[in-house]
Amino acid sequence: MSLRSCRRNVSVPERTLPTVGVVVLTQGTRPDDLARGIRSIQTQQNVALDIVVVGNGWQPAGLPDGVRALGLAENLGIPAGRNRGAVEVHGDYIFFLDDDASIPDASFLADCIALVSAQPDIGLVQPRLDDPTGIESPRRWIPRIRKGDPRHPSNVFSCLEAAVFLPRQVFDAAGGWADEFFYAHEGIELAWRVWDQGKRAWYAGDLEANHPVVQPTRHAEYYRLNARNRVWLARRNLPLPLIPVYVGSWTGIQLLRWWRKPVVLKAWFGGWREGWRENPGERRPVRWRTVVRMARAGRPPVI
Repeated sequence: MSLRSCRRNVSVPERTLPTVGVVVLTQGTRPDDLARGIRSIQTQQNVALDIVVVGNGWQPAGLPDGVRALGLAENLGIPAGRNRGAVEVHGDYIFFLDDDASIPDASFLADCIALVSAQPDIGLVQPRLDDPTGIESPRRWIPRIRKGDPRHPSNVFSCLEAAVFLPRQVFDAAGGWADEFFYAHEGIELAWRVWDQGKRAWYAGDLEANHPVVQPTRHAEYYRLNARNRVWLARRNLPLPLIPVYVGSWTGIQLLRWWRKPVVLKAWFGGWREGWRENPGERRPVRWRTVVRMARAGRPPVI
């Protein structure tokens, strides 16, 4: 179904506007980008907004009217920071935006609402991400195995966390983001838990968010956390027989990808071992019928 066919083209009376709780996460290091992102939210049409800016190890200041600040004394990590913000906002829907992302279309949130209203089995929406300067977006920004046209929408089994929309009820039932992860792969867990509710995670290639092209390896702990969280993802969310299959398949992929980079593999396997040694937090394995649904939809949770 085309999103444009779902959209209402008339102004909605104030009293009937759906409310979207918006969580913008920042460490205060990109003030211009943060201001741009907030402006892009405040210009959204036909929705009521409850916006909070979460300062991860920083007290947000100088925010525009109508935007609240939540300062965290220390950097709790990306998923935990988002969760702290989610507690502070209210609404029928919730939207998460990184501080270097923005929304170019003022009807974006209304379009997301129209989409999940027309197709109530959609429980998570990730838009297409484009660099606002025109740089070609990396293929990894299309969260599916068969990448294809980035404007083509489809079911997905992970999401890029820079801009994510959900019905609030679905987000709460999923248990929020994975606090323990700190960084990396929390979008996979959230998508799996959406599927486990009998719903679908959806890549809306016909909706756009802006985000600069950056390399994930810019984070000092990227390789360690990538591996640790891959193991934790399996231990937290998969039926026991699938845990070694999932971890084994991804171990093989990394060996093929980085076998010529022993320094990278050393860091990655350090995180891999940590993933088995350390407590990953609450275990909520998806149901076998969810595994079957995901397989029928194109990607069983083993790769």
